[in-house]
Amino acid sequence: MAYYYFDFRDTTKQDIRGLLASLVTQLCAKSDSCYDILSGLYSKNNAGSQQPNNRSLMECLKKKLQLPLQPMVFIIVDAVDECPNSSGFPNVAREQVLDLLEELLELKLPDLRICVTSCPEADIRDVLEPLASHHMSLHDENGQKKGILDYISSVVLTDRKMRKWRFEDKQLFIDILSAKADGM
Repeated sequence: MAYYYFDFRDTTKQDIRGLLASLVTQLCAKSDSCYDILSGLYSKNNAGSQQPNNRSLMECLKKKLQLPLQPMVFIIVDAVDECPNSSGFPNVAREQVLDLLEELLELKLPDLRICVTSCPEADIRDVLEPLASHHMSLHDENGQKKGILDYISSVVLTDRKMRKWRFEDKQLFIDILSAKADGM
């Protein structure tokens, strides 16, 4: 199993490079048969004195996933929507990640399971929905909305500065923020 979280606070975890390096490292660390693949990558990059490019990392990952007699592999890619998106338009970083996920899914490997989480942004849905065998949305679930409402209420009612507000102002603030949260 390999897990990757796109972190909006860390720019090194917002693009294809971080994803590929993490997946290769996690999956190959657990596989003796992957040693030759990594050794070849190391040799091609002047005994590790150069960083492999993204295509080389992708080929290494694909070779690992296509090794015969391997156990089921689970890849979890969390928060794809945290890849930068400029003015509502995807940029190169997000496009590359979506292309990578599409390429992995199109391999149709019988022992590969990929779980991708994201806010329901149009560009991400357009690429992943046609490829998904299962689709689940928590975006509009009542439990999600209640959790957001509970959190906002807790902050408003316990914040030192907000405690001085009138009850009506607190309630208005909670109502507006909860409505604008839109499940996030």
